[in-house]
Amino acid sequence: MSEIIKLPTIIVKDAALLPGMIVNFTIIQKRVARACEEAIKGDGLVFVASQKEPAEKVTKDTLYEIGALSFIRQINKLPDKSFQVMLESRKRARIVSVDEDGGFYADVEPLETDESAIDRVEKEAMLRYIRELYIELSSLKSGMGKNVIKSLNESAELGATVDMTLVNTPLPYEVKLSVLQLTDLRDRYDRAVQILSDEIQVARVKDDLKKKVKEKVTKSQRDYYLREEMNSIRRELGEDPLSEEQELRNELDKLNAGPEVKEKIEKEINRLVTLRDGGSEASVERSYIETLLEMPWDNASEDRNDIIKAKEILDRDHYGLEKVKERILEFLAVRTLTGKGGGPIICLIGPPGTGKTSIARSIADALNKQYVRVSLGGVRDEAEIRGHRRTYVGAMPGNIANGLRQAGVKNPLMLLDEIDKVSSDYKGDTSSALLEVLDSEQNSKFRDHYIGIPIDLSEVLFVATANSAGDIPRPLYDRMEIIEVSSYTSNEKFHIGKDYLLDKQFEKNGLTRKQLSVTDGALRKIIESYTREAGVRELERKIGEICRKAAREILEDNPGKITVTSKNLKDYLGKEKYRKESAVKTDKTGIARGLAWTPVGGDTLQIEVNIMPGKGEVELTGQMGDVMKESAMAGLSYIRSVASKYKISPDFFEKNDIHIHIPEGAVPKDGPSAGITMATAVLSAITKIPVSGKIAMTGEITLRGRVLPVGGLKEKILAAKNVGIYRVLVPYENRPDIEEISEEIRDGMEIVYVSSMNEVTKEALVQ
Repeated sequence: MSEIIKLPTIIVKDAALLPGMIVNFTIIQKRVARACEEAIKGDGLVFVASQKEPAEKVTKDTLYEIGALSFIRQINKLPDKSFQVMLESRKRARIVSVDEDGGFYADVEPLETDESAIDRVEKEAMLRYIRELYIELSSLKSGMGKNVIKSLNESAELGATVDMTLVNTPLPYEVKLSVLQLTDLRDRYDRAVQILSDEIQVARVKDDLKKKVKEKVTKSQRDYYLREEMNSIRRELGEDPLSEEQELRNELDKLNAGPEVKEKIEKEINRLVTLRDGGSEASVERSYIETLLEMPWDNASEDRNDIIKAKEILDRDHYGLEKVKERILEFLAVRTLTGKGGGPIICLIGPPGTGKTSIARSIADALNKQYVRVSLGGVRDEAEIRGHRRTYVGAMPGNIANGLRQAGVKNPLMLLDEIDKVSSDYKGDTSSALLEVLDSEQNSKFRDHYIGIPIDLSEVLFVATANSAGDIPRPLYDRMEIIEVSSYTSNEKFHIGKDYLLDKQFEKNGLTRKQLSVTDGALRKIIESYTREAGVRELERKIGEICRKAAREILEDNPGKITVTSKNLKDYLGKEKYRKESAVKTDKTGIARGLAWTPVGGDTLQIEVNIMPGKGEVELTGQMGDVMKESAMAGLSYIRSVASKYKISPDFFEKNDIHIHIPEGAVPKDGPSAGITMATAVLSAITKIPVSGKIAMTGEITLRGRVLPVGGLKEKILAAKNVGIYRVLVPYENRPDIEEISEEIRDGMEIVYVSSMNEVTKEALVQ
């Protein structure tokens, strides 16, 4: 323990002296000044203590425990009878007691810094790191003493180095006071490192902000000078440079809009005049006015009412799609008779690549409308539909208002692409924002948050597209008229490829029919062996691949006309990607073929069942969804209820495990369509009666064995036909749906209608 000494005490407020600091104090109280004079006659030492809070009487409790043992370097008497004292803080000292009578003398214990507990290598690393931090901070902050760096590099004492860095860093007194109270060297070092690191981060952010502000100011000044220079050049050329205000007013005079709109724009122009030219607020206001002037408030295009011409255009651009074409022509006929521009919101639902987006463009062409596409795939922010409020930085109109501005008329055809892909998050519900857009009773006064003036959408013809009806939010679904665009048959793909895609790819790749010819056989083989899809995108890619290879061959070998046939197709597309799948038509026990609908068309599912000795457990594999699992359990319950009919032992289900599996386990599967298929496969596996390999089936099953209707029948029957199965079991209640399927798909197919599992087993099991 160090020797306790009694010293004159200077009490300071809002200040802290770290060892190494040199400061000047003005002393008013004579008693303190007298004590300092006596101290300078002796060894010149005084104690500087920081006061916690103002108090009538100074006690030990009103002072911070650790203060500064300081040396009086100079004391001067001032004209107002106060004293100026220059102090040099030398080391920390702890207050032991305070003179209660005056509070200007204190018994203190000087504190020495013990560095022996720190390893030599660690100490050197700590010294280097804190020096580096100070050097980095001094490079970022102007006004920090660069001459201190030399002293830091020469100092070998860690405690002195820590104090020196903080003494020479501009910090609030509270921070320095907190460091002064730390007597443990490691604690003091850690605190200093934290302080310096924080100051470096603050300095960096401050520099970035200063640069950004400077760039903005520089750009504003540059724009101002350029604008003035441009006006000067116009004057030199004899042109009269109109003021920005006058240009905007001229545009307003030309604008075809109602009085409410013009009054609003006039008000905004007057506001712009009062703002400082070149400022950020003026720039925002100018952009807003320009947006309002670009909106097609009362501009409308003249639509084509010629139904014959519209039919010609639709037939020219698309093969098939009879339902869609028929509905568009009906719409045109009604609108021609009523004279009203609005109409129902049409939603085209179907697999990818079936021409939903392109037919919307053809509809616009047929009706002579401006075409605007708004992509909704992945849109999460409600502001992308309704626009941002102008209070936000970077605000802009929503996609609907932007689409109208892009079209330039108030009655375009607006395609809302991928409406089933909209989603919601904390920024709002996008699908709810679309409700007002797609409601003919509300959209005549649609309000975009940025525009701020009601926009009339009643004359816009909205066409939406989606891959799956189940993914469209129900309130949106109810506001639209659904038209299904189903999968193409092989024959339809052939005609689309021959009549549309070949010419399109020839033009895209710079070829003519004199240079390249693709035979019908080659085209059919591409469809059967190189593509497997509901639409025709992959078919178009394969034709493009042939064209590219042919273009290279023409330039390299100059062979004259190239003819691609089914025999040499492999030279252009490589080996066949798909073999025409043919169903295993042999009768097998425990295996039944089902039919499934997928977003890219129909598919066949071969459901397998194994019976093994066990404890009556049921295992379902193959990535089945909840609905499919429930169908399997319902089918199993039905079989157990009719076990006696098939002479199944009463204890069979307690002594055997049943495993139901659908191959392609990595692909998720769900839906009610496989109910009767799974029940048939299980019954076959239990009774050892084979299932006919020439049959495919689809339908949901109930606990009592009724067969319920399902959807997607066109795709399912097409899938069966593609694999060579021509006999399909379909729920009886789906009979009207089958009759709507084209004769081309039904040709050669035997459709068997079933209403109960008794009828299913009678047709499917080979007894």
